[in-house]
Formats: sequence, C-alpha cells, structure tokens
Amino acid sequence: MKKIAIIGSTGFIGTQALQVIEKHPDKFQVVALTAHSSADLLISQANKFHAEYVGISDESAYKTVKAALKCKVGTGEACLSEAARVDCDIVLVAVVGCIGLRSVLAAIDSGKRVALANKEPLVSAGSLVMRRAKEKGIPLIPVDSEHSAIWQCLRCGRQADVKRLILTASGGPFYHSTPSQLLSVTPEIAVKHPTWRMGK
Repeated sequence: MKKIAIIGSTGFIGTQALQVIEKHPDKFQVVALTAHSSADLLISQANKFHAEYVGISDESAYKTVKAALKCKVGTGEACLSEAARVDCDIVLVAVVGCIGLRSVLAAIDSGKRVALANKEPLVSAGSLVMRRAKEKGIPLIPVDSEHSAIWQCLRCGRQADVKRLILTASGGPFYHSTPSQLLSVTPEIAVKHPTWRMGK
C-alpha cells in the first residue's frame, strides 16, 4: 500500500489522481491533500479519502475547512510544504506555477518520491532540484503528459540509442509570430494561450 500526498488535489491533475486512487483502494492510501481556495471540494475529498492532513493556502478559507474536518488543517503557503513532509511514500505536486517548488524541495528533503505534474519548479530552479534529488537519491517522476511520454520512451531502451529528442509545438500564443514580433512579448501576452488557461 502506497501512501500518497497530493499538493493541488482540487485541480485537473489532482482530481484525476484521486479517481485512479479510488479505483485501487488496495494499492493507495491518501494521507494529505492541499488546495488553494476550493474549500468545499477539498472538504469533500478529505472526508471521502480520510486524509490525515489537509491544507488550504487561501487563508480566508481556513476557518471553513478547519470547522468541517477533524484532521490536522494547515493554511498559507506553508501548508504545501507541510503536506509534502507527512508520512507518505509519494508526493504528487500538481499545483500551477513556481509555488510548487517548496513542496518539491520539502518532499525531496524528507526522502519522498516526487511525482511532478508541473514544470515550473524545474524551469525556475532545475539545477537546485536535480542536484538535491541526486544527493538524496530521490526519483522525480514526470506526470504531465508530454514529459511523462518522453520519460517512458527513454526508459524503454538504452540512452546510447537516443541521438536527439524533438518536441513539436502544439500552437501557443506565439505559433505564428516572427522573430521580430517575439522581441516585444510581455508576460500578459505569454499567458494568453489559445487553448489552455496558463498560470503566471
């Protein structure tokens, strides 16, 4: 039985993970859940899966969550790291943006396997994360679709057989941009993806 902590349990990947866990109650046990502000869904998840620790980073929702649950409840950004340190085997980090970096580092420092569903911790601090994971002997398991696909392909053969990897663009806000147009890109433009809701 693997004990799982889910950082970002009310988002798309977090809810999908819980659906998988629900189908395999003999293999997985949820011990910690966190959300940003979806208090009602978080409370429902905590009750359904009997979580030992629940965190809500939006401090204005803390009293609601605390009053509804009997388990330990944390709040603020600190709750994300607290959830990553609970007694578990795997920490699934499925939050949007760099906010997940502290959870990743807390999980690694606590000796937990990290299932990483967002790329921002590696984009913003990849050398730090990879160095610390290597020092502690902690595997980072990519969960996001493209990253997981590449990881799975690379595990099917020998690294010596791989000459290069080519990642194709699916068409973001810059798909038809010229190099000169890219010089004036702003953060506001960058998050206006035509298909996905992008975090800052």
